[in-house]
Amino acid sequence: MPKKILVAAPRGFCAGVDRAVEIVEKALVKHGPPVYVRKQIVHNMHVVQGLEAKGAIFVDSEEEIPEGSVCVLSAHGSAPTVYANARKRNLTLIDATCPLVTKVHVEAQRFSKQGKTIVLIGHNGHEEVDGTFGQAPDRTIVVQDAREAAALEVSDPENLAFVSQTTLSVDESQIVVGALRKRFPLIVGPTKDDICYASQNRQVAVRKIAGMADLVLVVGSLNSSNSNRMVEVAREAGAESYLVENESGVDQEWIARAQTIGISSGASTPEVLVDRVIDHLANQGIVEIEEVRVATEDIRFPLPASVS
Repeated sequence: MPKKILVAAPRGFCAGVDRAVEIVEKALVKHGPPVYVRKQIVHNMHVVQGLEAKGAIFVDSEEEIPEGSVCVLSAHGSAPTVYANARKRNLTLIDATCPLVTKVHVEAQRFSKQGKTIVLIGHNGHEEVDGTFGQAPDRTIVVQDAREAAALEVSDPENLAFVSQTTLSVDESQIVVGALRKRFPLIVGPTKDDICYASQNRQVAVRKIAGMADLVLVVGSLNSSNSNRMVEVAREAGAESYLVENESGVDQEWIARAQTIGISSGASTPEVLVDRVIDHLANQGIVEIEEVRVATEDIRFPLPASVS
């Protein structure tokens, strides 16, 4: 039976997620339900269901929203075509894109105006990658890993730039950038790292507890990129690690093998779900709980004027 729980800090909601959820809540108060949200506002079903209960309606495309309605764009960012389609439908747009994602969009636009081919490091099909790709679709190539980077063929190898999905693991991003620089020595990148500060902090924290624990549980949704990266980081640090959406996902066989259990959560996971996992373990007799903090986050992003 495990004897100790190590709880990583920081964990859970980042400033961009806090902002996005608050935007939907304030839009519901200002405009009244229904308020339509394009895609999941953040990748967590607990959050999505809570907002649905208040009157938010989540859709996959702006084309599904009745003309003249209120539409909130998700924290992951959207392509320019989405804004154009929304205007054609006379939608009242409220943009909840994380400012750190907006930074990457601006970089992609700048590189495109300079005539560069853009290598976008990220996972094909992820909403953030779709939004960034859409900033310059005729000039952007998605590269998912170092193998793809090493095999990349371009027509203008001396005129390349790269940007990154913000929720990658720091190590993963650096390996791919290294492979790109080896193949294309003249490639340029952003002046400041694209990886989100919150993703970095959570990865550092989970790596630290993984070095002290037999088992690490990351609380987050299966479609959460940053949560999945945290599981990978914990495994690379030597701990058995799993992604669980809540306490029902905890396998008793995992628990039986562990003496010390580390717990963290992705940047889109509400603290209540972490508390439920901790309570579930505590009810089995684990009484020693220690927080392991590697950073303190006090960043807050302002709300758009349309809801502030």
